[in-house]
Amino acid sequence: MSKSYVVISDTQCPYEDKKAMAAVIRFIGEYQPDEVVHIGDVVDFPQPSRWNKDTKGEFEGSVFKDVEYTVKNLIAPLRAIYGGDIGFLEGNHDLRPREYLAKYAPALAESHAFDMDVLLNYEEYEIRKLPDFYNFAPGWLMTHGHLGKIPLTQNAGATALGAAKKFSSSVIMGHTHRLGIGHFSTGYGGAVSQTLTGMEVGNLMDMKQAGYLKGGAANWQQGFGLVHVDGKHVQATPIRISGRRFVVDGVTYNV
Repeated sequence: MSKSYVVISDTQCPYEDKKAMAAVIRFIGEYQPDEVVHIGDVVDFPQPSRWNKDTKGEFEGSVFKDVEYTVKNLIAPLRAIYGGDIGFLEGNHDLRPREYLAKYAPALAESHAFDMDVLLNYEEYEIRKLPDFYNFAPGWLMTHGHLGKIPLTQNAGATALGAAKKFSSSVIMGHTHRLGIGHFSTGYGGAVSQTLTGMEVGNLMDMKQAGYLKGGAANWQQGFGLVHVDGKHVQATPIRISGRRFVVDGVTYNV
């Protein structure tokens, strides 16, 4: 029995590309995959980041305001048109509130009030809290990419492929904001004994809102991943958003 997944990453609400994210949500509603996985950096959470410590930015905005925004603009619209399985992994931005509380108010940390599943109310929206390394098929895992000491490269897909070699498992990841796929095969006697795949699923962020780029452009690509699993066979496909549109199975979706 086959199973399909739509994999998204790095929305970083409230700095998402609103039109791109809305288009992907509409696509999910039409495509109706068996599972939707957000593999991390759901929310940006700039206030409790180390970049803002001891600056006025530490006290501007609100963790709860950003959570409310994310529920209103990502989670609720997705749930309104999709009743299937949804799973979230935690990215390095998502853990900022929890780490901040643990470091500066440890007596309050045991309340778990700043854990992502509590902040975003996973229970109400029937979202599964996925492990940092989500083994979704034989020899395949999904992870955000900030854990496991994965060396970063500038070539799209190469970071995930490096992680696949490191873990001896095919890897689907985010974190780099890049979109690409690579493969590495080994064997002898003219026969391939193993092929590892690494896929990076891009981002749905609005680059213009990334203030740290100071008006520049980064080596990022918008997109998401489409994965089909049939037993031990896994087909992973990066879907690029370019020119305000993307194409899946010959159908063009406008952003």
